Amino acid sequence: MRLSLCTALPIILLGLAPSTAALAADYEPPMVIDTPEEYVPVEVGNGWYLRGDIGYAFSSRANGNFEYRTFDPITATYGQSMFDTAALDMDLSYGFGVGYQYNEYIRGDLTVDAFSGRFAGTTVSASPCVIGDPAYAGTTCRSEDSAGFTAVTAMANGYVDLGTYAGFTPYVGAGAGVTHMSWRDLTDRTYCVGGVACPPPGGVVTTTVHSGENSWRFTYAFMGGVAFDISRNLKLDVGYKYTRIAGGDMFGWDAGTAAVGATGVQGRDPGLSKHDVRVGLRYALW
Repeated sequence: MRLSLCTALPIILLGLAPSTAALAADYEPPMVIDTPEEYVPVEVGNGWYLRGDIGYAFSSRANGNFEYRTFDPITATYGQSMFDTAALDMDLSYGFGVGYQYNEYIRGDLTVDAFSGRFAGTTVSASPCVIGDPAYAGTTCRSEDSAGFTAVTAMANGYVDLGTYAGFTPYVGAGAGVTHMSWRDLTDRTYCVGGVACPPPGGVVTTTVHSGENSWRFTYAFMGGVAFDISRNLKLDVGYKYTRIAGGDMFGWDAGTAAVGATGVQGRDPGLSKHDVRVGLRYALW
């Protein structure tokens, strides 16, 4: 029996339909799984550190002469003079700060340090302590002056760490900033010099008080030392620090001299330099 094309085509299609359906049933599209991005925690304290230090000034000196003005009430004129001897005495200092470790070798910090000290000076005059009084004729005069001060220094510092060897990290650094110098009142005691001619012999003739002055001074420093790793975050820092503070106002006129017309500041200090041995701790915030 012969089939026509029109009759055979539907039969062929019906025969293929089960196979096509089976293939469609066996096909499954690939499963796509979205991989979430890896979470990286933010290290807020990475690189930052806190520090605290104490220091001892094993050497300190003035940067020049301690000068002061004199006043002649008769002519209303001023003169210039200086202490014959002058000495500064400083000992302990302490400070704290916050810093940042930029990389393995470079770091910087902001620090605030405080210290105190004392000044002692003398002057000698060929004239009597009381001019015009016959009781002091033939005598000379000596003054002894003393005053204390406190200083607070704020500095920005930079350091170069020179590598770590068995937990030890040597470093060098430098800093610059300002110091607020606060002088307390200066006490001036004058003594008659001339043996039995002084009434009373060798006693204090006068005691005057000069008000202390406050001022801001430019300051710079150089540092060097070594840090030791106590733990991952804590370091012991032992070092040396040289600090130089500019000069400024020191004391004003005593009340008696100001009453007869003296004005302005009477005495200035030349600034100071000190050499400290320092011990401190640095704690990394990471």
